[in-house]
Order: sequence, then C-alpha cells, then structure tokens
Amino acid sequence: MLSGGTVAEVARQYGTSRQSLHTWIRRFETEGYEGLAERSRRPKASPTRLPPQTEALICELRRAHPRWGPRRIAHELQARGVPNAPGRSTVYRVLVRNALVQHQEQRHRRTYKRWQRDAPMQLWQIDIMGGVFLADGRECKLVTGIDDHSWFLVISQVIVEQSARAVCQAFTDAMGRYGVPSEVLTDNGKQFTGRFTKPFPAEVMFERICRENGITQRLTKPRSPTTTGKIERFHGSLRRELLDSCGPFETLAVAQASIEEWVHAYNYRRPHQALDMATPISRFRPVPAPAAPPTPAEPSEPHPERVLIPQCEAGPDDGEAVEVDMVISPAGRIVLPGNNQLKFPAALGGHPVTIWADLRSIHVTLAGELIRTRHSRLSSEDLAHLRLRGRTAGPEPAASAAPRGPLPCAQGFRVTSTFRAVSGSACST
Repeated sequence: MLSGGTVAEVARQYGTSRQSLHTWIRRFETEGYEGLAERSRRPKASPTRLPPQTEALICELRRAHPRWGPRRIAHELQARGVPNAPGRSTVYRVLVRNALVQHQEQRHRRTYKRWQRDAPMQLWQIDIMGGVFLADGRECKLVTGIDDHSWFLVISQVIVEQSARAVCQAFTDAMGRYGVPSEVLTDNGKQFTGRFTKPFPAEVMFERICRENGITQRLTKPRSPTTTGKIERFHGSLRRELLDSCGPFETLAVAQASIEEWVHAYNYRRPHQALDMATPISRFRPVPAPAAPPTPAEPSEPHPERVLIPQCEAGPDDGEAVEVDMVISPAGRIVLPGNNQLKFPAALGGHPVTIWADLRSIHVTLAGELIRTRHSRLSSEDLAHLRLRGRTAGPEPAASAAPRGPLPCAQGFRVTSTFRAVSGSACST
C-alpha cells in the first residue's frame, strides 16, 4: 500500500478482506508497527457475564457436596435467592472451567422403559438391603419401602435377622401409619413369596397379609433388579451418603435412629430430579384410616352352633415359662430338649442368646433384641429339663405364638388330599 497499490489489488493478492486492510492501515498511520500487533477479541463490555461472586458460590457448593451435579447446584442457587441465578448449562461450564468435573462419555448399553404410577399409595416397592453393621460385628438388615409415585419412603426398619416375621411386622407397621396401598411390588425373596417353595408352592405370611387386605402383589422377573429401580436407587444413595461414612453403629437403636434421621431429610427436605426438583412429601398423600365399625354386643347366651371343645387341666408348674442362657453353635444351631432345633444364620454363630420358652411360644433375644419367635413344641418334661439349666422366666418378650388359655387335650379333623400322578397312575384319599 505504501508503494502505491490499491486496496482491492493488495487484498486480493494476500487473501484478506478490504475491511481488515483498511483497519491495519489506520492503525499503522496512528501507532506505527506496534499498532499491527495481535489484540484481544474480548468485548469491552459483557452485560450477561456471570458475576464473580456467583461463580465462586458455585465452586464452593461443588467442593462442599461433591455428588451435587449442575442441575442440583442450579436449584440450590435459586432456592438461596441468588439474583439472575444461572441455569444448568451455565453451571456446567463454570465447573468445567474450574476443573471441578471430568468429562465422561455417555454409554447407554441398554434402553429401559421407565414407568410411574399416576397417584400416591397406588404402588409400594419393598426390598431388603444389608450393610448395616454394629460395633459387635453383627450385620443387620434394613427393610425398605418406597411409594412409586412420590418417591416417599414409607418403610425403613432395621432388623437383626431377615425373617418373614420381621419383614411382615415392618410392612404392617407402615400400613398402620400411612394406610393400605393398592399394589405391592417385590422381588422373589422367600420372605415375600412362596412360589419357589419345594416341593410345591405355598403361601407365605407376606402373601397372606396382602390377600387379607385386598392388596395386589406383583413380583419381578428373576434376576431383574431394574424393575424395582426406585428402591434400588434409594439403597445406593443411603449407602454412599450415610452407611459408608458412619461406620459401625453402637447398638441397634442407634442405627435405627440415624437411619430415620437421614430418611426424614430424604422425604421432607431433599429435592429429587425425577420429581422436577420437588420433595417427596409434596407429592405424597397417605390414605386415611377407615372408621372402625361399632362393636356388636356379645349375646347373653352361647351361639347354638358353637362347638365347645373339652379342655384338659394342666398342673400348676407344667406350663410355667423358663429362661435359659445359651450360645449359638458355629453352624448356627441351638438344640433344645426333645430334639427341637432353632436355626440361625452362620454369622450369628458364637453369640450368646437368651431362650424364653413355655408350652406355647419360644422367644430368642440377642443383646436385649428379639430376633426369633416360633411355636413351641416342648412338652412339660422338656420344660422341666430346661428349668434345671435355667431359671423361672419373667414377662413374655413378645406376643404369644399360640392363643392363650388352656390347651385342648385333643381335637379331631379330617384332611382330603389328592396325590400327583407317578409313573402314569394316581391315587387319592
């Protein structure tokens, strides 16, 4: 240009635009060669730029809560009243710029069909998880139940042993607090169903409770944990945020109190992305308990069709309860007189327990906690042998496994059954 060339010719020769060439000429005439140095292209003013205070708050929230993602942090900024709170994409760029997240490629190996009930109390998902350890080395179980629509946790009961009685007790307690659900979804554990009982399927206590309360029981396919994905997702959150950091609990009561405190925050204060950042309590509505019908007056005279069964008189000490201190064998067995055996998990081997027994019930307590109740098959002679090793029992730890009152001397009944065909033939009695 200084040699007399035109702007169009020079721009065409060097492959640049005429506008850029005019800019360089103007800078050269005013500033010399220094004016041709590369300059920043950053705008002089950025009205929509994120304030430094907001960016610092985003970084602080991420460092204080490493499991919070961009969506949760954006929700917390809005809840705290931050002016012009940024959205999820802006928060994500801030985290990337400050090296607080690592880019990961999404791998969708399987496509799942997601579903959800239209209203609360239509379906409960119930399951059992482990990993609740006590200071004495025992591993307890946790019975959990979640409402499918609201993600509200309805059951969070710590039990020493995952027996059918303990699971059903937690289930009935939850129905007493929130009402009876329309459906229940569980896996195929033996506490929930007897469909795989050998040699023939049988109805277990959980199935009977569902049947008597008009609850439709639904079972997952074998080896399909994604069907109960909501309760499995809750197990993962509870394990990462509480159980992995708290360590062993001192007692069963301390474990129950800690889990209940965490569950209360989960139900009432914690927002859920699956609920558009709403809390479970905002969508959960328990079913009100129906009014109890009036109790009919007892008739003054016995019913004419009532059959009175003759009772036998027991001696004064024949049915007196006994308490005995015993130790569970390494194989998980306790042998009582009359070849009556109690079976326990092998993990309880070597633990001292207290046996409370009479003619109706046998209760087993471990460290003051009731872990087993079953019908008694002990005779008066068996109780006499136990009394030599133990002591007279105190109050019964739990409800009796058989009705109170004198036991019947004898009761006749008739059974009609049909045997399955064997080698092409069948017989019936």
